[in-house]
Parts: sequence; structure tokens; C-alpha cells
Amino acid sequence: MFLNSLRLFNFKNHAEVNLAFDTPVNCIVGKNGSGKTNILDAIHYLSFSKSSLNPSDAQNIKHQESGFFLRGNFTVNGKLKEVECTIQTAGKKVLREDGQDYMRFSEHVGKYPVVLIAPQDIELIWDGAELRRRFVDTILSQIDRAYLEHLIVYTHQLKQRNSLLKNFSDSGQVDIQLLETYNARLIESGEFIFKSRQKFCLEFAGRVTQHYQYLAAEEMAGINYKSDLSEVGFAQLLKNSVQRDLALQRTTTGIHRDDFVFTLNGYEIRRVGSQGQQKSFLVALKLAEFEVIKAKLKVNPILLLDDIFDKLDDNRIHRLITLVAAGTFGQLFITDARPDRTLAILTEAGIKARIFTIENGTFTSKWLQT
Repeated sequence: MFLNSLRLFNFKNHAEVNLAFDTPVNCIVGKNGSGKTNILDAIHYLSFSKSSLNPSDAQNIKHQESGFFLRGNFTVNGKLKEVECTIQTAGKKVLREDGQDYMRFSEHVGKYPVVLIAPQDIELIWDGAELRRRFVDTILSQIDRAYLEHLIVYTHQLKQRNSLLKNFSDSGQVDIQLLETYNARLIESGEFIFKSRQKFCLEFAGRVTQHYQYLAAEEMAGINYKSDLSEVGFAQLLKNSVQRDLALQRTTTGIHRDDFVFTLNGYEIRRVGSQGQQKSFLVALKLAEFEVIKAKLKVNPILLLDDIFDKLDDNRIHRLITLVAAGTFGQLFITDARPDRTLAILTEAGIKARIFTIENGTFTSKWLQT
């Protein structure tokens, strides 16, 4: 997959931007706050119909403007495709492909895959289980349409069941038969998601280990999948927890409580890992994500590296760039606040690239010839 051009209108800090891309490696450089990351986020928007940074669509509109517009022209498996996204403060979001509006945004997921490596990824290690579930869900939703549909159903049914539990509490009356009807809807999708996550984790953990050892050392990186469903069926879990659920007015068991524990030599990496080890683990996660999506969809995802050189030491940068030079990835977008560093790294690796420089809201570009 290749992004040929990108247009932004009133997106974040950019009034209007038109960029053309004619090479696999593209670097966007400029001072902090100039809008480098926002270019990557626009690409992310066209892939996922949402920002990687701000869940509120309206807050991605340029200050004092009424909406934003994004357009990307792609080549996918030899075919030219156009994706547009429009947001209005007073209206709905519109996502279209080749001039046709999507009725459901979920139909777009996985068509234009993107893998992002960004500074905020460290939260995957430091924060709670919800972020790690979202990370795994994002991968599986791109490569497995059935998984995405079951995830949508489960999320909806979970809200419905929790609302029913609250209604029981408010009215002082409990209808067990009605609750079992809600359970049945939840169980089918919950068990499908559990089995999919379990299977995925076994394969994915091996890929993470392989990439970690390439980037860092001969240490054993791993992922342990923890789920309430690991030992007891979902139907029995819901039956066992009914009194607790009624008391707390929410569903206290299920795949919405799953976690993926990241480990190094058998111990939680957030507890025992150094900063360098944790950064290497994160990059290994993302490289494994790229590899899985490429294998399943038979297309190279676009790889977005946001300020990555600031977060890795020279040895890890060298190993990552070696992969780039070897043509491991398809199209690549790199941001950096230090242009000289980027030029030096790419020149040393013999990588041809186009350099886009942002200054006072204006873009200029030049070739880096090696």
C-alpha cells in the first residue's frame, strides 16, 4: 500500500496542506509544535476514521473553524483509491471511499492499515488493562472481520446488560429470566472474542520475542493472556456472579476485564524493566503488529514513526534503520524535531528519502540523495 498524496483543510493547527509522496521513506521535520505529528494523525484518521491522540472529533478542528476535511489518495494492490473524511461541529462525521459514503465506519477498518509508533505508547506498559485490550482489539479488528463484528455486539450488549442491572436496582425488582436473555447475547460474542484473543496471543508473543531479541538482547520477552474465561465457561461465570452484579449494578466478569501482561524473563516488564528494555519491548510490539497485519492482509501497512529517534539509543536506532534499508517495510513516515540527526541517520544507512520541512505553517521538500 502506498499513500500518493494527502490534503488537509482546517485540521488541528493546519489551515491547508497539500503534500505529494513519491518515495517509500518520507521525513517530516520542524520545531516542536509545528504540526509534524498532526500530519501522521491525519494519515491515521484516514485509516481508522479517528485520531490516535484525541477521541473527540470536534477537538481536531482548527481553532475558530467550523469543520475539517481530509483526503488521501492511495495505491492498494495496484488500484488507485481515494479516502475522504469530513467533520462539522454542527453535523455528523462523513467517511467516504471513491465518492461513496460509508453507512458503517466499521466497514472501513482494515482496508488501509497503519502501524504507529509514538511516544505515548509507553502507556501500554505503564497504564491499565484497558489500553492493552484496545491495542490487541485494534490489530484483530483489522485482520478479522468476524472479530470486529463480535466486538461491536459485545460492547453494545454489555452496556445493555449494565443498564438492565441498574434498572433492577432502581425498581427494586429483579427479572432473572430477562437477565438470562441478555446473558445469551453476551455469551456468544464473549466466547468468540476469548478464543480469538487466546489464539492470537500464542502466535503474537513469539513474534514479539523474536523482534525484542533482534533489537536488544537474548532475553525472553513474552505476553501472558489473563481472562476470567480461561478456566470457567462464560455462562457459568455469569451465573456465579449474578448476586455481585446486582449489588454493584454492573457486569463484573467477562472479556471486558481481560489483560495482556507484558513480561521479560517471566516477570512483569513494568516492574523489572529498565527504560531501555521497556522502549525495546514497545518497538518489538509494533514490529510484530506490522508483521501480523502484513501476513494476514497480504499488504504492507504504512508505518508511522513519531519522534522515535528521541526515544531510542544509537544501537536500537541502528537496528531499526537496518530493517528500513533492507526494505522490510513499505511506506514509512518519520517525524523529528532535529533535522540534522535524521539526515545523518538516513545518510549513514544509504536510504533515499524525501524531507518535508515545516516552518511557520509552510511546507518545503527536498530529496535526500545517498
